Amino acid sequence: MPYVNIRITKGATKEQKAALIKGATDLLVKILDKNPKTTVVTIDEVDTDNWGIGGESITEIRAKTPKV
Repeated sequence: MPYVNIRITKGATKEQKAALIKGATDLLVKILDKNPKTTVVTIDEVDTDNWGIGGESITEIRAKTPKV
């Protein structure tokens, strides 16, 4: 029984999360010939204040990044 854990910052839509679950499952079926009925995918959403890169939180980085 494969188990996939995807960790992302908060903000993904319900449709995006469904696509991640389906995509991860399909990848395991295609590459490793796993049974999709026993493949488990979980998504953990982390607040951007609790995720940092290069000494700054994602919240701080996004605040400085111009919107396109």
